[in-house]
Amino acid sequence: MDRFAVMETFICVVETGSFSAAARRLNVGQPAVSKSIAQLEDHLGVRLLLRSTRGLTPTEAGQHYYERAKLSIEEANGAELVARGAGKGLSGKLRICGAVTFARLHVVPQLKTFLEAHPDLNIDIVLDDRQIDLLEHGIDVALRMGTLADSNMTARRLAQSQRFVLATPAYLKMHGEPKTPADLAQHQAIVYNPGNSQAAWNFRRGETEVSVAVSGRLQVTAAEGVRAAVLADMGIAIASEWMFAEEIKKGAVKILLAGWELPVIDLWAVFPTGRMVSAKARTFADFVEAILKDTAST
Repeated sequence: MDRFAVMETFICVVETGSFSAAARRLNVGQPAVSKSIAQLEDHLGVRLLLRSTRGLTPTEAGQHYYERAKLSIEEANGAELVARGAGKGLSGKLRICGAVTFARLHVVPQLKTFLEAHPDLNIDIVLDDRQIDLLEHGIDVALRMGTLADSNMTARRLAQSQRFVLATPAYLKMHGEPKTPADLAQHQAIVYNPGNSQAAWNFRRGETEVSVAVSGRLQVTAAEGVRAAVLADMGIAIASEWMFAEEIKKGAVKILLAGWELPVIDLWAVFPTGRMVSAKARTFADFVEAILKDTAST
């Protein structure tokens, strides 16, 4: 039994939903497809597909096998590309995920350039502020910010950004400008709180460190909400320079408490643990790193 050929056949059956459709895609007879799947199930000793009048669907074991088999095929294809010196000729599908606001502002507008450089490559992009399971969702590379929850992750730091206290001139005209971190207690804080924990903002000036418990009438679980609320003159927020780069340049938002420093935020490329990083994922991480270097230099 040719294991890779059988894997490819099984993947095709799952994706098309029937033996006949898979046979047409593979340009073989339907009996050959049925025989391959039967041999695979006998070899593994488990049922991989459920057969019904509506077609074929994978069992739980079949779904797990499909996900791993697809990764194996992609890794094998990537290894061939590298061996042939075709690393720049990326092909197939690249599935990435990233935080909604960061990806919308800095990644999606640049994807045209990346796709033009790799005309045989297709991209699926999952926009989600949550730290989703990469293997479960078939993600090749995730863009994540902050401190990584799992130190065993395969990750590479791409860039750092300063964080600022920000508000619009219109909000400051109505409510005044804070001069010290303690003054924030008198203002409406727009709190980014994805974990439903108590909000505290930590500042440093020289050897002095200050932690300020902030409150406000609006808490949001996604950075997109923080951005929208700030631009609607609803309050003061802490955000990375990435989130408001254009508005800072244009004066649409103002940096406050300039003498006080906030912890920087890191951007990481995170890859699924337990599998080789593909050439596609590695090249995309390089591309994002270059984007942010260009942004920082302008």
